[in-house]
Order: sequence, then C-alpha cells, then structure tokens
Amino acid sequence: MNYTENFREGLRSIQANMLRAVLTALIIAIGITSLVGILTAIDGIQSSVNNSFADLGANTFDIEVPQWRRRNRGLVQRQNPPITYRQAQSYHNEFKKKYDAKVSISAQVAGAVQAKYLNKKTNPNVRVQGVEDNYLTVKGYKLLSGRNLTRNDLDYSLNVTIIGDELAKNLFDKGSPIGKEISLMGGRYVVIGVLDKKGSLTGGGDDRVALVPLNNGRGMAANRALSFDITTSVANETNPDVIMEEARGVMRRVRGDLIGKLDSFEMERSDSLAKDFEDITGYLRIGGFVIGIITLLGASIALMNIMLVSVTERTREIGIRKSLGATPRVIRIQFLMEAICICLLGALGGLVLGIAVGNVIANSISEKSSFIIPWVWMLMGIAISVFVGIASGIYPAIKASKLDPIDALRYE
Repeated sequence: MNYTENFREGLRSIQANMLRAVLTALIIAIGITSLVGILTAIDGIQSSVNNSFADLGANTFDIEVPQWRRRNRGLVQRQNPPITYRQAQSYHNEFKKKYDAKVSISAQVAGAVQAKYLNKKTNPNVRVQGVEDNYLTVKGYKLLSGRNLTRNDLDYSLNVTIIGDELAKNLFDKGSPIGKEISLMGGRYVVIGVLDKKGSLTGGGDDRVALVPLNNGRGMAANRALSFDITTSVANETNPDVIMEEARGVMRRVRGDLIGKLDSFEMERSDSLAKDFEDITGYLRIGGFVIGIITLLGASIALMNIMLVSVTERTREIGIRKSLGATPRVIRIQFLMEAICICLLGALGGLVLGIAVGNVIANSISEKSSFIIPWVWMLMGIAISVFVGIASGIYPAIKASKLDPIDALRYE
C-alpha cells in the first residue's frame, strides 16, 4: 500500500472541492489559532516577568510594614508601628557587618503628587520616593539617560531627582529633561536622570515616579511620620532562605520583637512576584488549552460531516476502486489521509495566526515582552490536528470501506 499516493489522492480530492475544503480547514485554523495564540501570549508575558526580575537575583528581599493588610474579605489597618529611620539605619549597620550586602533604605513620601514644569503639569498621580544611591541597583531599575544619585547628593541633601519615563514624556515633549527644574510638593528639583520604561506590567506606577535623596524626602514629609522600607541584596550566597532568616533575626532585635511573638514587619523576596505569576500562568495555560480543545471539537464535528458528505458524493468512485481490486483497508486509508490533509492545512494557517496573535497580545500587555516562537505548542498543535483528522475521518472512512461494490456502482 502506497501512503504517498494516498496522500496525493487526498490533496487531489481537496483541490476538486476547494471551497468546501478551505472552509473546513479554516474552522481547524481558528481552533489552532485560539490554542497556540493563548499559550503563546502567556509564554510572552511570563518571559517579560522573568526578564523584569532577572537582574534582582534570588538573594534580594524587602523588609517593610504595609499600611494595610488583608483580613477575611476586606482590608484592615495594621497595628504594627512603621519602621523608623533609626531602626532602618541600625539594621543597615548591623547586617552589613555580617555579610557583603547592599542595603538600601527608601520611603514613599507621597503617592498622589502633581509635578510641574513651566506651564505644563501632570495629573496628581506622581509617586515621590526618598531613596539612597544604591536604590536603582538593588531594585533592578535602569537609567535611560542621565546619572544616578551620588553620595554628594545624599550628604548635602541637594534638590535633584530621577524621574520615570512617563513623567518625563508628560512634562517634556521634546528635548532632554536632564538639567531642567520641575516642581514637586512646593520645592524645585533638578532632573539628573530618567528611568527606563517599566511598562504596564507593574501598573505604570514605576513610570510615574520621582526619586529624590532620602533626607530630602524626610524633609518633604515635614511632621508626618514615614515608614521606611529596606531592600537587601546579598552577593555570592547560595541559600537565600538562610540569609532571610538571618535578616529576620537582626530586624527583630532592632524592632524589639519579643520571643514567641509574631514579626512586627513583613519580608518578601523580590522574585516572589515572578514565582506567583508563574503559578497563575499554569492555570491560564490549562484554561487556554481547554478553550482550544473545545474549539477544535466543534471543528472536528464539522469535518466529520464534510467527510460523510464526501463519501456519499463519491459512492460510485468507491465502487469503481473496489471493482479494480482496492481493499477496504485501502479505502479507509484514503479517506483518513484526506481528513488529515485538511487538518494539516488548517493547522499550518492556525500556527502562523496563533504565533502572530499571541505575540501581539503579549506586547500589548507588556512592551518588554520578547518575540516568542512556541516550538512545543506548535508541535502539540500539529499533533492535535492529526488526532482531530483521524477522529473525524475514522467513521466516514469505515462507512466508505463497507460499501458493497455492486450497490456502489449502481449509485447515481
């Protein structure tokens, strides 16, 4: 039995009924597009998340006291007192004695500030953050232009600021913002740097931030008490859990937490968001797979109907083939190959559309998403298409193989 000849016969049959075959293949293509497109988009978003946290490393973690915490189904205000500047400095000095670590102290001065430059002003959605010179390094920020804060800026509390990409575009349509003065909370600050775009993956808040020297931020707060956040990055350590427990012990001593009592602060690894998102994408992949399978199920039913019609239309042809010596097995293989050919044609179109649609969705959600070619999902899509072709064509093929050649030759 010549499988190549059966494959060619399937293609000739498709060519003879081009419109019907194309419409059927289009249904298959839509199913494969939904399957591969959703999975490609998820992989693209996951890649963007991984790239965002790649520079932080596993040994970077934050210590903070959130103002709000989740409890039952709502939000309740925390009773723990905020981390003071003195406590943050004590942790900084004590922890650095034990480890070769970078410790950055920061504080959110305000979360809804209006920035101004000449006659331009932003919406009151700018976040002002007081930071130290190593804040960009431990947080994984990158400068698009300009420079970082220096010890001179911090020691002398100079009125300088590093602004986010969106803030720079809103205030400065053309030209470089470096060296220009903007107004923040009643003070004038010289822009010394612009952060690279973080994108919508972080909610856009990192692109509307203004970073000022830590002491300037403390001064902006006036008599209002700030809660200081601590970010620690330890190099050349292989066990991040041990490092975090050491940091926890240091912070408990600094905070005066009693033995047996819960921590009065929270610790979170910087890559925990990426791991949490990876768990979520696992469920999204399952959902996308189910959606694609349901679509392909509808396509397989349509294909089976088309193949049954084809068997009816070609009854006389089947009778001639059997009279010339074609066995039932040959007839079955012929119709199965025809169904598989239609599915493969639809799969090829669906793969191209799925990759394009998936990458467009991923880039619309996160601008830093890299172009993804999902080889695994492509192979799986082709395998599913072959399976759909076999499942849809098996009954029509069996029906064709069981036709009586005498009755088939008499069919008009």
